[in-house]
Amino acid sequence: MIHTPCACTRIRRAARALTEVYDDALLPLGLKVTQFSLLRTIARLGTPSLTQLAGETALDRSTLGRNVGVLQRKGLVRLSEGEDLREHTVSLSPQACRLLEQAAPLWQQVQRRVEHALGAQGVAVLFDALARLEELR
Repeated sequence: MIHTPCACTRIRRAARALTEVYDDALLPLGLKVTQFSLLRTIARLGTPSLTQLAGETALDRSTLGRNVGVLQRKGLVRLSEGEDLREHTVSLSPQACRLLEQAAPLWQQVQRRVEHALGAQGVAVLFDALARLEELR
């Protein structure tokens, strides 16, 4: 374990470790947790514009565009022109809907593992601290 007083270094290290745990769980489905999260956000929003999706995921448009492109090449999302021809909307394919159904229990297992490691109170404290850090922007 690295001992440093740098909050950024510690959070990035923990994020990489946690991402690896989620990625390992989703590996049998060929998904990464970033892709799963993006698919779930699209499912929750319906048919969002790329701008709306970028805002919801806190990703800049170029990063979001690359991530959506990967999902599009996998046949998981479709891009369509929105009401404004300069804006595109994104929707899930039937394959993505089936994949989300399969992935949800795997994701939930990791969620329970995290809660077991931190306890319900620890998860609440973590989420509160993360929300306050996000407000620094």
